[in-house]
Amino acid sequence: MSKEVNILAVDDEADILKLLEYNLKKTGFSVLQAKDGPEAIEMAGGKRPDLILLDVMLPNMEGTEVLRRLKANAKTANIPVIMLTAKGEEIDRVVGLELGAEDYITKPFSPRELILRIRAVLKRVTDGAGPKEGSGAVFNYNELSIDTEKHKVTVKNKNVVLTSTEFKLLLELIGAKGRVLSRDRLLDRAWGVDCFVTPRTVDTHMRRLRVKLGVAGDYIDTVRGVGYRFRED
Repeated sequence: MSKEVNILAVDDEADILKLLEYNLKKTGFSVLQAKDGPEAIEMAGGKRPDLILLDVMLPNMEGTEVLRRLKANAKTANIPVIMLTAKGEEIDRVVGLELGAEDYITKPFSPRELILRIRAVLKRVTDGAGPKEGSGAVFNYNELSIDTEKHKVTVKNKNVVLTSTEFKLLLELIGAKGRVLSRDRLLDRAWGVDCFVTPRTVDTHMRRLRVKLGVAGDYIDTVRGVGYRFRED
């Protein structure tokens, strides 16, 4: 029997929560609900859902701040998040992606689109990229150490908290060490062929990955007009 997928829906509008619950349960997902940021953070840390649908406009604490805190906590950093927003401006999408969201959906959305987006994110999270997560392999490059079994990255013996997508991008780059990987290739490997994001999303996540890796971020080269490469030396 396959594992039941638990999804945490976070929205302050009761009608939206009912709509999400109905369509998610109809598809076979288990549903948790939170009406504001603090409740969502507490529930995510305790229940550890498989995916979070997070509204941007929340009372008391904006969705972007909720996302920031989730990604800063080792217990919740790897939970994929899809942002829900009534705003159509690009800045809202960019901020969410820069903070570590896997995808975004603009309200109003169709139930079919919602389910497709969720399945696409869940698929790419479980499929992995490059050297497989959980393979038991350990990679060491000077200050950088990566343990695929424990999903652990350290730089100078200090733990670095990466999102699932950032971890996949790093493994993909290391698996092709010395070779240039195009944005499209990284997009397909880390997000999947059914993704709904653009190649620019790769740049956003790569910037975050470099910042988090600190001095080890210098091992990742940008090849202008082509993509990215993890240095051989």
